[in-house]
Amino acid sequence: MLDLLTEKFSGTLSKLKKVRKLTDKVVNNALRDIRLALLEADVDYDVTKRFLKRVRERALSSEVKKGLDPAETVITIVYEELVNILGGEKEDLKKGTVLFVGLQGTGKTTTIGKIANLLKKNGSKVAVSSTDVRRPAAMLQLQRLSENIGVPYYGFEEGLSPEDISRRAYQRAREEGMDYLLLDTAGRLHVDEELMEELESIKKAVNPSEVIYVADAMQGQEALNVARAFHERLGLTGVVLTKMDGDARGGVALSVRESIGVPVKFIGVGEKLEDIEPFYPDRIAQRILGLGDIQSLVERAQEAISEEDAQVLSTKVMAGDFDLNDLREMLRMIQNMGPLDKLLSMIPGVGAQLKNVKVDEKQFKRIEAIINSMTPEERSNPRIINMSRKKRIAAGSGTKVSDVNKLLKQYQDMKKMMRKLKGGAGLPMPKFPFKF
Repeated sequence: MLDLLTEKFSGTLSKLKKVRKLTDKVVNNALRDIRLALLEADVDYDVTKRFLKRVRERALSSEVKKGLDPAETVITIVYEELVNILGGEKEDLKKGTVLFVGLQGTGKTTTIGKIANLLKKNGSKVAVSSTDVRRPAAMLQLQRLSENIGVPYYGFEEGLSPEDISRRAYQRAREEGMDYLLLDTAGRLHVDEELMEELESIKKAVNPSEVIYVADAMQGQEALNVARAFHERLGLTGVVLTKMDGDARGGVALSVRESIGVPVKFIGVGEKLEDIEPFYPDRIAQRILGLGDIQSLVERAQEAISEEDAQVLSTKVMAGDFDLNDLREMLRMIQNMGPLDKLLSMIPGVGAQLKNVKVDEKQFKRIEAIINSMTPEERSNPRIINMSRKKRIAAGSGTKVSDVNKLLKQYQDMKKMMRKLKGGAGLPMPKFPFKF
């Protein structure tokens, strides 16, 4: 996500580390590179122009903070201005009826399922319904998603108009005390008058708390132009960007708030129901500048690992009582947090370096297979694993004896680091383990 911008910004700002003073020439050279990066990422031209003007004025003013060198000063200013054009503060979804609109093929129905799943996890009462009478498959898709999530789907008899469906769904949600009613609508391959009139009638029937436009982030400026057309007719209150995990250049995310005046509320980062994130302007700005996203990393860990399990594992580590059963459990916890490349990209200074690195997550499965092929006694006390045992373990896990040897050596290296940690010594940074 936003890899292009991260790469370009990191390269530009790293050049400033050798600069001792911010002169007109230094600032202009840096801003020229940033301008090219933003335009290449398909950021709106006027938004880019205003952004660069503000950065330049601040960088050459007397506001340079004491104790910061030129590179740190520019990074600080660029970060603050990025947060500004991204929206400033995270904006939550207002309770009530949320109307989702957009063109066909942008992932609108799937996005509703993802948001319903997220809201339910956060303790809200959620129901969903669809007014897309032209595409029964869309209604069926949303119904199936609701069943997987475990939230009510409001379906009604055939022959009702979209306006009638929305009105009945709205009334039922009120009667059942729902915090949110997520209402799907029909899409088209392009904006037309018939579509807009239908959406206007639905909006009038339910008086929604939010009108959310779902956009494909890979469409770039075209998505921005369509969003503007929807906003002029319906008065959008927010945007969801889908496919931000793909080759999206990020231009729409940086343009929406300043260009149209509505915030991005969520971003889709994968195909699974869990692959959606609230939009935090400060965190996105940190990722763009290669500063990582520790907050999101911690939140993912808290979702994937119970406090009790984490405490048990931590106690074993500190006590030096860490065996291969614990190693297997640790690997499972890491896998539950999501794709490893995404997790690593949240660590400061790592994301930009991973651009061409492919993390082979099959390694985890291979390690787990090796550990599973061991007896309970061998997992608890790896020292008893001799050559004949290694051959049996390798055969049982479909690996080689050399793979078993590598795992055991890396396990011993981890134990050594843990003993240093227990003794209060500085913990060295380990190489990424388990490479076969």
